[in-house]
Amino acid sequence: RWGIAVDDSGGKPLVHTPCGGFLGLTAALVAEDAAPLALLAALKHPLAAGGMKTAVFRAKLRLLEREILRQARPGRGFAKIAAALGKHEPELGPWLAGLAAMAAPFAEALAMSRISLGALAAAHLAFAEALAASDQADGGERLWQGDDGEAGAAFFAELIEGAEAMPPVAGRDYPALLDALIEGRVVRPRHGGHPRLHIWGPLEARLQHADEMILGALNETSWPPDAGVDPWLSRPMRKRFGLPSPERRIGLSAHDFVQFAAAPQVLLTRAAKIEGAPSAPSRWLARLDNLLRGWDRTHALDADADVRAWPEALDRPAAYKAIDPPAPTPPVAARPRRLSVTRIETWRRDPYAIYARYILDLRALDALDAEPGAAERGTIIHRVLERFIKTYPRSALPGDARDQLIGIGREVFAQVMDRPGVRAFWWPRFERIARWVAETEIARRPGLLPLGAECRGEIIIAAPGGPFTLSGTADRVDRRAADGGLVIVDYKTGVLPTGKDQAAGFAPQLPLLGAMAQAGGFKGLKPGPVVELGYWRLTGGDPVGEEKAFSLPAGEAAEDALEGLESLVALFDDPGWPYRPRPVAGHEPRFDDYAHLARVSEWSTQETGAEGGEP
Repeated sequence: RWGIAVDDSGGKPLVHTPCGGFLGLTAALVAEDAAPLALLAALKHPLAAGGMKTAVFRAKLRLLEREILRQARPGRGFAKIAAALGKHEPELGPWLAGLAAMAAPFAEALAMSRISLGALAAAHLAFAEALAASDQADGGERLWQGDDGEAGAAFFAELIEGAEAMPPVAGRDYPALLDALIEGRVVRPRHGGHPRLHIWGPLEARLQHADEMILGALNETSWPPDAGVDPWLSRPMRKRFGLPSPERRIGLSAHDFVQFAAAPQVLLTRAAKIEGAPSAPSRWLARLDNLLRGWDRTHALDADADVRAWPEALDRPAAYKAIDPPAPTPPVAARPRRLSVTRIETWRRDPYAIYARYILDLRALDALDAEPGAAERGTIIHRVLERFIKTYPRSALPGDARDQLIGIGREVFAQVMDRPGVRAFWWPRFERIARWVAETEIARRPGLLPLGAECRGEIIIAAPGGPFTLSGTADRVDRRAADGGLVIVDYKTGVLPTGKDQAAGFAPQLPLLGAMAQAGGFKGLKPGPVVELGYWRLTGGDPVGEEKAFSLPAGEAAEDALEGLESLVALFDDPGWPYRPRPVAGHEPRFDDYAHLARVSEWSTQETGAEGGEP
């Protein structure tokens, strides 16, 4: 805050400096075969430039992250990443090939079963310097500059020189060996510290004088240090060898405490909690407190002021003002004129999310190198059922329908079956789902004719701001044999909308698909009355699957949903109507990528007009 650099005699660990951190990250990058986390950690380091302008290097890296790495892992190694570039091959291909060429000698060294430590270190340094080079400076010049660069260069010089006395090692052990060897190295800046403020160890403090002493960490096991238990030498053995007893360190700490506490001005401090757990005060603090209590000076050790309040007071405003939720009112020309049925629900529950996504064009990044989650599982099951319906579109099903469905599932699941969680949990659940779907299909087919799976369509609605297009995809559409009415089914692998949400219009996806079907919005499907709207909840648990009808009659629900959408579009075609976040209490979205942008945590707990009005 104040730009004061205190002179710390203990120095800073080399691994926590730019040079030391970069060397560790480059080793991890090649050792982990360019895994996304290791790749980005190394290439986002300030020293990484790859022989080009830093800004150009960063731009290519950001593009690689957004388009390739923010999804399922493309595979191990630079070659697998290059194979996934697709349309970005012209822009990223040569750059990625250059990185692979830099890392190749080091990767070959790490792959060897027996190799000298010196050769490993030399290959590592060659890669690190090549990656650190920019368009204006050599890699060695950038990597070994400053106090930390000199310390890093000295460390590797000693490592290569001393490696001659070591036997060959396995290449894969190099990163862990490097971490162990570099751990004890520290960097002590030669200048730049404050001339009057110092952080000393007990030995240095004994030899110097200061007007004011701050004794820190006055907790038991820290001051005095824990004597510990020596697993090799007992106390009699230590005495016979002429070694000091463990208690000597405690006595020396007591001597230090007395000496330091006798300074003209002393501040005694300790941490009330360490890593969240309550801590015990140093035995000397406890004894001093007992002594003062005997002299009727019970609060003599209490601070004159709460030191912790000082930094808090610097950031505490003089007065608080309640804030209202954001209410942006963009021009009608900038407002979306096309949304899917799934986004209509978001529009009802959280208009601000529509504003952020479609007007500001902000998208949440996918997790980096994440395991497939619930969304991926739902997508895969939808894809399996789509292929099954399209493979057997007629009323009659084969006798081995379950086996056929599992066979299709095995092909679709193949892309993620290498993940242990998918193989152990998803696949057994899918096998149970396949049995339930096959039995349900056999029972349904005599009265229904499947018309399509993953049917895409759209309708256009007249609105004050101009035509508005509603698009959507129905998981499956069937026609009832008795009266020709349409049946629309929505697959759900998660939680179903509550009856309250369905009745109040906060689950409009299925009814809007019904309105689209009645209006002839699905390509290749003749319009007709919708007689059934329902969900198939497919969990593979208990129950494995279940059919749930929509809470309102199908035709009525479709008409109400379409009328509600027309009113909603007209409302947001008013230039003065804002996109408020979470306008209706009790109907907040279950997932919200923009809650931090809308500062929901700041205004939702206040007793202000946060509920903005129901659209």
